[in-house]
Amino acid sequence: MTTFTVWKFEDPEGAARAEDVLSAAAVDGLVKILDHAVLSWPTGADRPELHHKRDSAKRGAAWGALWGVLGGALFLVPVAGLALGAGIGALAKATREVGITEKDLERIRTEVTEGTSALFLVTDEGKLDQLGERFHARDARLISTNLTEAERATLLETFGSA
Repeated sequence: MTTFTVWKFEDPEGAARAEDVLSAAAVDGLVKILDHAVLSWPTGADRPELHHKRDSAKRGAAWGALWGVLGGALFLVPVAGLALGAGIGALAKATREVGITEKDLERIRTEVTEGTSALFLVTDEGKLDQLGERFHARDARLISTNLTEAERATLLETFGSA
């Protein structure tokens, strides 16, 4: 099953450092990485920086487009009122096919702030509980996933609480 997850780190470099954990998890057979992107929002920066890693040449262009839309629409959309709601609503329609809901998008936008970072991850055949344990040891917190409600609740209960 292909899964989209977003892991938040409490510093701008945390997600980049977690790439080593992710690579080790892949080598250990815990997860097959289809694609991932690192979003870093340094303190004092106007907006975050998004770096797409292109793990799979076959699917890289499609996921790259998604990362661009997510990064641009979530963090460059006007911050107030109806414009934000309309922007997230439009983005939710574009991401619905991959299981990313409007609620997920709103949570990502409010959780990933200046001075933090996030690892956007698309995996297949993953043991996300074990991957979560490794990320949790790095002070990561699961903030979004397209898992079923039961799977999501279990992961969020285990790794999503501050």
